[in-house]
Formats: sequence, structure tokens, C-alpha cells
Amino acid sequence: MTTAEQNYRLLQEIEANRQFLLLAYQQNPELLVHAEPRVKEMLSAKPESTTRNSIPETHKPQRGFSLIELIMFIVIISTALAGILLVMNRVTGHSADTLLRKQALAIAESLLEEAELMPFTFCDPNDANAATATVAAMGANGCATTVEALGPEAGETRYAAPQFDNVNDYNGFTMAAGAGINDITNTAIPGLNNYAATIAVTNAALGAVPAAESLRITVTVTAPDGTQIALDGYRTRYAPNDF
Repeated sequence: MTTAEQNYRLLQEIEANRQFLLLAYQQNPELLVHAEPRVKEMLSAKPESTTRNSIPETHKPQRGFSLIELIMFIVIISTALAGILLVMNRVTGHSADTLLRKQALAIAESLLEEAELMPFTFCDPNDANAATATVAAMGANGCATTVEALGPEAGETRYAAPQFDNVNDYNGFTMAAGAGINDITNTAIPGLNNYAATIAVTNAALGAVPAAESLRITVTVTAPDGTQIALDGYRTRYAPNDF
């Protein structure tokens, strides 16, 4: 309610109270005898019109909108609404993309950690000299039967014995889209059947550590929408006989 409307209603209430008192004096002559001179003067004077039209123009409440104001209001609201809808459309359209990227990142981090925690020895951990070899070669101070090389040895898999037992074994490992992302027991993880993952392991120097003593592990995960997440990690041969 505007201030003008409040003033108008107040004037109406005051006028109604005045009329009520004057009517009471008119209907009770005894009260009029004892009334104040001002009251007697008001009763003898011609009553003023109390209709709404008698109120000064400046006191009349303003109501409604002009056509120009209405058109401007529609234009402003339409522009603001279009901007809001555009933002909502962008957020809704990319919300699923964010979820897919986060899931792909979680898969990549898990596989990278799995590979980094594996031993990095000169010989295959099943070799008789795995705990004593000091060079990646056969013979003296080396391996008895199997020198550890990039890629798994014959028959080794991630899921069943003989399982991967060295960082090198993960080179070339893949999980294709459709087959899903499986855990180390070869059990498919629900909801990840449309993701794909690959692991590459290469010799790469790391600062002062020569390439022969350092491995770069790259895990690449592809989400169902084609988005790729690639993570790199390094594993150095800091304790070749400790596995």
C-alpha cells in the first residue's frame, strides 16, 4: 500500500468519526446543550462533501501502469529470463560431462596407484636370484632364468596366477569399452562398462636418475563421451631387492 493510499484511508476514518459524533449530538439534544461551541458551529454549518472527488488531486492515490511502462517491464523481464535460461541450459548440458570426467579420473588414479605399488626389480620376482641380483642380466650377480623386461612374462595376467608381480608387467595392459573396468579378481565394477583404460610403462630419466633405473607410468582412461584423462607417475629402482 502506498503512502497516498494510507493518507486517504486515514482521512476517511477521521471523517467517519466526525460524522458519528455529529450524528450523536443531533439525535441527543441534551448532549448538544452541553457541547462545546465548536461542535455547535459545526452542526449549524453546511456539511462539506466527503466524496473521493473532493480530495485534492495531489492526494489521490496513483494506480496502474501506463502502456509504455508495461512494455518496458515486459522487455526487461524477457531479457533477464533469457539470460537465466541460457545459464541453466549450459549448466544442465555440462553436468553429466563433469560426472564422467570425475569418474574417469578416479579410475586413472586407482590404476596408477596399483602399478606404482608393484616391485621394480632386476629379475622377475619368481626368479631364484630375484633377491640377490644387482644387474638386469643373466649370469654372475644377475638373474638365474628371467630378466624383468617391459611387459608381462608369458602367462602372467592381472587377474589370475601367475599374476602381475612387477611394474613392468603393466606395460600394454588394456581394458576395452564394453568389457568394463574390472578389479584384480576380474569382477566388473557396476556402472563402468562403457569406460576404457590403457597403461603404458616406459624407461624415462627422472632428474639425476638414469632412464634404466626409472619408469614412467602413463594411465589413460576414456569416458563414454570420448573424454580422455591421462595421468603420469614415476617409479624408481630405489630398492631393487625389496619386494
